[in-house]
Amino acid sequence: MRRLLPFILLGAFAMSTHAAGPSNNDWITPAETSHFRTTPSYKETLAYLQRLQQAAPGKIKLETFGITPQGRPMTVVIASGDGTFTPDAARAAHKPIVLLQAGIHPGEIEGKDAGLMLLRDIAIKNKYPHLLDHIVLVYIPVFSVDGHEQSSPYNRINQNGPESMGFRGQAQYLNLNRDYIKADAPEMQSWLKLWQTWLPDFLIDVHTTDGADYQYDLTWYTEDPHKLDPAIDAWQKKTIVDEAMPAYEKHGHLASIYLEFKDGRDPRKGIENFGSGPRFSTGYAALQNRPALLIETHMLKSYAVRVYAVYDLLHVLLDEINRDPSALIAATSKADANTVARSQDAKVQVPLTFKPDPASTPFELKGYAFTQTHSDISNDTWIQYDPTKPQTYRIDNWNGLLPDLSITPPAAYVIPGEWKVIIDKLDEHGIAYLRIGHPMKQVDAEAYQLSDPKWADVPFEGHLMLRSFSLQAKPTEVTLPAGSIVVPMNQRAANIAIELLEPQAPDSLLRWGYLNAIFEPKEYGEPRVLEKLARDMMVKDPKLKAEFEQKLHDDPAFAASSRARLEFFFERSPWYSVQAVGAYPVLRLNAAQLAILGTK
Repeated sequence: MRRLLPFILLGAFAMSTHAAGPSNNDWITPAETSHFRTTPSYKETLAYLQRLQQAAPGKIKLETFGITPQGRPMTVVIASGDGTFTPDAARAAHKPIVLLQAGIHPGEIEGKDAGLMLLRDIAIKNKYPHLLDHIVLVYIPVFSVDGHEQSSPYNRINQNGPESMGFRGQAQYLNLNRDYIKADAPEMQSWLKLWQTWLPDFLIDVHTTDGADYQYDLTWYTEDPHKLDPAIDAWQKKTIVDEAMPAYEKHGHLASIYLEFKDGRDPRKGIENFGSGPRFSTGYAALQNRPALLIETHMLKSYAVRVYAVYDLLHVLLDEINRDPSALIAATSKADANTVARSQDAKVQVPLTFKPDPASTPFELKGYAFTQTHSDISNDTWIQYDPTKPQTYRIDNWNGLLPDLSITPPAAYVIPGEWKVIIDKLDEHGIAYLRIGHPMKQVDAEAYQLSDPKWADVPFEGHLMLRSFSLQAKPTEVTLPAGSIVVPMNQRAANIAIELLEPQAPDSLLRWGYLNAIFEPKEYGEPRVLEKLARDMMVKDPKLKAEFEQKLHDDPAFAASSRARLEFFFERSPWYSVQAVGAYPVLRLNAAQLAILGTK
């Protein structure tokens, strides 16, 4: 049967089942003590974890991996069956490393309370005595600590408990689950260092969903196969889809793939992919050649049900990995090796963007009956669910993706040393590169020339995104100053470098606005000077004159702007082109060019 006990009764059930005997009563977690009406503060959470560490020093170890903008420590828990507490020790013992994180959105905090209960049941109660025999668990109980402490009953209007919960953003109003690739937040920069230190084999990210009402306690998401190395995709299908989820439902839960409805006013119209990318946890892990699971408990279930939904899925997943740890290590090792070997294939295509697969598959939605009425307030359709009337709908599933824009990666990227903003981002992501110690002349490379930039009208995560631009690739010969860097693609993190450096990638540094200055001319012409320049240019170039007259005919806005008319000529003159406006600073080298560069 499903775990749908009444709220207070479920709390009592937790106390009796998970605390067998008076000697164990002290280990009831704060959430259990309140019968899941509340969730503990960060101070209370750390106090409980410190007690666990003191009671089980051979199984639990706490470390600080960063400091938040408001000065709070970011804590990570290392859990192991035999005191394997370092990445080197884990690798030497051939133990896969599982990174479990909660509270990246602190209002969605089930993963924290489920994690405390699970660690207690592993380390103190010995309920799962062998669960971590062949795994090292790296657990972040609260990722966005400052947001967690900005607790309020009004932070999550869509959610059923706990009584007070954290704020979605961190102290600088950044959403950490949109920050993985750009890494603006200090918390994310600390997380990236933790990631590079441990290089986990599997990432689990715990959230609470918004959206429709339905029967499921929990929905889950993994990246589309086209975004993954085949070895990673195969491991996810076998371990998560074929093994863990069926075992999980035997614990009394209903689970579903992530439900992003095409029309929130009518679930019968089907579901689609929510559009993950490298700014999200699972999308970033995919670029790192790692499987990742997004867990979304259902916001309308009681907090108790949601915590247990996470608790049960976690111990099922860990049990499946512990049963065959070598399969996970083999998958991640194979994916890394494939990425390195890909650099030898001059014809390989790497997708930068994806589009919906036009073919849908049938899906059985376990939802509720609902009504649709016209609202005189919003002048839209108001959907209202009746959770007393479960109903199953057969709908279309358009979750599948197909590669859209793809590129052939270079053998290496070259970045002039003055572009420190780019190099710093590579450092934050642990991208390997070589630094040129002296100037190099006559380096042949491929360059991008960009034009026609258009930015978003409103900011997103502190940036005005570059929505569109035109791009032209061309050969070039450059002189590289000392301090320039060469980023070879024969490295396991090559996909991260491609995402950052290819201008057309959705989360490139260019798209996020870090390189806006390249579109800004610094010299300009006075109108009285440009008047004469225009006449001289038209006399010398009749084709240019015809182009100007055609644009006057075809573009009324252009024709109405005296400045635009003069800029037409200035932008086609050597006074403008010498400024290299739109010249993308990242260069591409093929294998032959890289070999020549290495001999200079």
